[in-house]
Amino acid sequence: MAKKIKDPGIGKSSNKYAKRFINPDGSFNIKHINRPSSLSESYNYLIGISWTKFFLWVVLGYTLINVLFAMIYTFLGISNITESTGSVLKDFLNAFFFSAQTITTVGYGAMAPKGLVFGIISSFEALVGLLSFSFITGLLYGRFSRPRANIRFSSSMVFRKHNGVDCIMFRLMSRSANVMIRPKIEATLSLSLESKNKKYINNFYNLKLERNSITYLPTTWTIVHPIDELSPLKEFSKEQLQKLNGEILILASYYDESFAQEVHQVHSYVLKNLKQDQSFIPAFYHDEEGYIILDHSNLDKTLPNNST
Repeated sequence: MAKKIKDPGIGKSSNKYAKRFINPDGSFNIKHINRPSSLSESYNYLIGISWTKFFLWVVLGYTLINVLFAMIYTFLGISNITESTGSVLKDFLNAFFFSAQTITTVGYGAMAPKGLVFGIISSFEALVGLLSFSFITGLLYGRFSRPRANIRFSSSMVFRKHNGVDCIMFRLMSRSANVMIRPKIEATLSLSLESKNKKYINNFYNLKLERNSITYLPTTWTIVHPIDELSPLKEFSKEQLQKLNGEILILASYYDESFAQEVHQVHSYVLKNLKQDQSFIPAFYHDEEGYIILDHSNLDKTLPNNST
């Protein structure tokens, strides 16, 4: 019989409409309110977002700073930088390009500040540019050097017979060509059940896995939880499983040679998305020359058990 375990850190309180604890991207599904903010959080945010968002923020910040100084130069008189064209738009663009040359310390020589006021403003802008590029350089280093796991999980779990026993399965692989060293998995089941006093409470169980660690992973690894006498899901039929408000919380760890340390990644599956009587199709095979071919696009693909 399955034994309950203590709260792993999620919290035991729940309700009828409780959502999943962990989002598909591995982040925890928590909304923060009344949280004091600090400048240090901007660093954490900028090294954690995608590269696309990061460079969009860089371009946006660069543009806004140049627009601000261009407005100042235009307001104080573009004639102190270059001859006025008589057009406000063209004068603003000239001021913008002068600002871009100043903040990047390029200085082509076609435009130069005249007078003490413009000299002070342009000198201050050059300082802002040096500090900004130093900050961006630190962010780039932080993004490249930050240890992070690079695991890709299958989009869903499957329910099928394995060695004569009903089992729940999912699989994972490395997103890159690097081999994961000594990967290991911890799986915890969270079931939100209604108590006698009509309140919903989270119940937690450690899930026994067919194997929770291997030596290395160059291809794919299928994680198997047999629904036997020790499984907390034994009392439910396969039809009832998808009606449960349950979530399997995954913690995956392995040694990454690139960072020379152990890295971790969290993931989760909800029982409502369980695929019944499906099997994963093979993701790797041998070619005619004997090489192992790993097809990353096959990680999520399944077929009905009765298909040929």
